[in-house]
Amino acid sequence: MSTFDVAQYRKVLGHFPTGVTVVTGLTATQPNGLTIGSFTSVSLDPPLVGFLPMKTSDSWNDIRPSGAFCVNVLAESQQQVCASFARTGVDKFAGIDIEPAGRVNAPRITGALAHLECEIADVHEAGDHLIVIGRVVALCHKDGSPLMFYGGTYGRFIQGLQRCVA
Repeated sequence: MSTFDVAQYRKVLGHFPTGVTVVTGLTATQPNGLTIGSFTSVSLDPPLVGFLPMKTSDSWNDIRPSGAFCVNVLAESQQQVCASFARTGVDKFAGIDIEPAGRVNAPRITGALAHLECEIADVHEAGDHLIVIGRVVALCHKDGSPLMFYGGTYGRFIQGLQRCVA
């Protein structure tokens, strides 16, 4: 039986830059949310997106029964928002401005670059995570630079610094 070097695995995957999102939704009594780096487009027709929370995520397990969520694509200036929603056992919305609930009745974070409101289409188990597929029912965006994560730290996406010339 071989052993797998989890630290090396994390280090190698840290070389893949990711955008940062916060998935928000409503529990039976209040709003909740969690920071997600594993967000992706799944399908254009029908419009589907996906993200991968830990199976043990209390935040996701509280949101899931509502049947809906909102993906908030964070702007470069929203590092503190990312940090707030990555914590457990605290009021994640303390000091965070939110917009009125949208079509799926999930809070939208003010200042985010994009909001994708989704109904849960499917959930699959995958190791220690879940693969959540959401059907996009409403969306909006604004211009700006995204919050990025690379190599264990926040980074920036800079457009137009290099151009390929044939």
